[in-house]
Amino acid sequence: MAAHDGTLVELDDVRKRFGDVVAVEGIDFDVRQGEFFTLVGPSGCGKTTTLRMISGFEQPTEGQVRIDGRGMTAIPPEGRDTNLVFQHLSLFPHMTVGENVGYGLKKTGVEAAQRDERIQEYLELVGLKGFSDRRPSELSGGQQQRVALARALVNEPAVLLLDEPLSSLDRKLRKRMQVELRQIHEKTQGSFFYVTHDQEVAMTLSDRIAVMNEGRIEQIGPPEEIYRDPASEFVADFIGDTNLFDGELVDGDVVRVGGTDGFTVPAGGVMADPTVSVRPEDFLVVDGDGVLAGEVVERYFQGDQTNYVVDPVADFEEVQVVVQGREGRVNTGDGVSLAVADGAPVVF
Repeated sequence: MAAHDGTLVELDDVRKRFGDVVAVEGIDFDVRQGEFFTLVGPSGCGKTTTLRMISGFEQPTEGQVRIDGRGMTAIPPEGRDTNLVFQHLSLFPHMTVGENVGYGLKKTGVEAAQRDERIQEYLELVGLKGFSDRRPSELSGGQQQRVALARALVNEPAVLLLDEPLSSLDRKLRKRMQVELRQIHEKTQGSFFYVTHDQEVAMTLSDRIAVMNEGRIEQIGPPEEIYRDPASEFVADFIGDTNLFDGELVDGDVVRVGGTDGFTVPAGGVMADPTVSVRPEDFLVVDGDGVLAGEVVERYFQGDQTNYVVDPVADFEEVQVVVQGREGRVNTGDGVSLAVADGAPVVF
């Protein structure tokens, strides 16, 4: 993980309205120096508007955006120590790869010899050494993505802003680019602010994640914390897959799920109307008695894992179950007994 030695970007009670529409409603967070910070949420939640306020392409209706302790209210995009990588890469087709990467350096008056040295340095950083004289049309999608990264990084901004730049890539290439982007971040030790609706990308890349919903921040924390200890039903349901059950508070310290044929979990201080979240991989197929019995009604083999839908005897809807590798093979129509991994359920 990157070393964090201070706050670089601060959003202080930031709001943004477009007429009567509230896009961002009173958000607070910071991005630390050397951190890979990801803002994740569904379409329309306000995440791109937030990125545009940091970059200067939008101004907050209320609140403050600060970069390196300096208020940004009167500072235009070109005056901010940021660079933005868009979803659509917008490489100049009439320029070579080297000319694309060095475009910002040329505009700021960097001399040709120094400019060429920096171009070669950053092309090597992104794994494109020797590609300087090629045209963007001669590159694959992943290579074009790396050119866009090099172009944004070559000016050495205090914070690199990334607006879903991997979303147009196919799944296999996207997974490879996730690894490469993380490696580039570790090499540069810069601050990256990434915006996406893709939870897998967020979990793979981030030091910390902020989950956004309807203009508000629901939770901020490391990926493991967001996944294993979600702060709300929305976070549990949006980040990864989960089973959400209505529960009944029993004796003040136990929640029962699914009536007498279901199972119980510690209440965790919840006072009324509890909801219980259990991740599909936290249901375990066991021999003998478990906490839940049912019949497999659907089975989906996905190579490294198999997904099951189980119709339980207990009084609630179907349960999603994930079994990793070759363990616990069962088929549609089989009866199964399920246990729940210790400490796995989360009660809201």
